[in-house]
Amino acid sequence: MTNQEKPKQKMSFTIIKNDPTDGHKGFGIGTVSLENVTPVFIDIEEKQAFIDMGAMHAKSAVEKGVKFTTNREDSAGGKTYWLVWVTVDIKEEGPYYAGVAACEMVVNKEKRRGYKILADHVNKMDKSLKHKIVVSHMDTESKKVLAEFLQNHDQAMWERSSQQLKDELTIYE
Repeated sequence: MTNQEKPKQKMSFTIIKNDPTDGHKGFGIGTVSLENVTPVFIDIEEKQAFIDMGAMHAKSAVEKGVKFTTNREDSAGGKTYWLVWVTVDIKEEGPYYAGVAACEMVVNKEKRRGYKILADHVNKMDKSLKHKIVVSHMDTESKKVLAEFLQNHDQAMWERSSQQLKDELTIYE
């Protein structure tokens, strides 16, 4: 099958499934479910956003074949990305973007080196899961790209999302 014949994969956000501990009083209580978190990459240079579920295990296309360090100089000359953890939840009116938290990553594919602070990535995922909005440190252009991406994915979900998310991602010129 050639690339042209392959069916195009549809990227979408994960929406919460039924509670796996529903009815249980013991095993699984207190565990964190990542079923409602979706990793969205913002390619700052290309001004585009895309979902790559491989990021859940640090195996996204951006991260493959790259050794990450906490020394930014190791990846000098590389491409900068935002990895944005987007948590979807459901309220009475329907699904919405509940938590959105961004963390930085620099990848130099030629050197096969990258910069990221794993603790920051984990903490930002946790904040997203806790329905926090952490995007104020992002550059203006990337905020625009993320806002457009979320709106284009599902305008109704955007409308049902918090005013804080809309305010922090809407850039007035």
